[in-house]
Amino acid sequence: MKKEKILFLCTGNSCRSQMAEGWCRHLQGDKYEVYSAGIETHGLNPNAVKVMAEAGVDISSHKSQLVSEFAQLHFDVVVTVCGHADEHCPMFTNATKVIHVGFEDPPALAKLAKTEAEGLEHYRRVRDQIKVFITDMPETLAI
Repeated sequence: MKKEKILFLCTGNSCRSQMAEGWCRHLQGDKYEVYSAGIETHGLNPNAVKVMAEAGVDISSHKSQLVSEFAQLHFDVVVTVCGHADEHCPMFTNATKVIHVGFEDPPALAKLAKTEAEGLEHYRRVRDQIKVFITDMPETLAI
C-alpha cells in the first residue's frame, strides 16, 4: 500500500512542525511518509526535543529545513500548524490538500512564563494537543 506523503509546515520548523512530524512518525508512520519544514529555519528547539522525549518520542536527530528543500516532492497533504505559515504557505499542486490546524507558539508563551518549569508546561500542553490531532488525523484529513 502506498503511503500518503504529508508535510507539516510552520514558520521556523523548530517546534510545532517538528513535534507534529515526531508524533506522526510515532503514531501513524505505517500510514504516512512524514516530513516537516518551515518558511524559514530557526534550528531545532531544545525544549521541544525535551518534552517529546518525556513522551517517549525522540526528535533529537531532526533538523530545521526550508520548505523549498522539498520542491521536487509531491505531497498529498500539507498541514500548516501556525498562522504565519498558513498566511505565507507556498503554492502546491492542485492535487495537494492544504489544511490549517493552528497551535499556540510554545517559545513565545514560554518567554512570558515566570519560571523555566512554567515555560515547559506550555511546550507540554501544545505537545499533547498535537498528539490528539495526530491520533485523530486519518478522520480529520479525509484523504
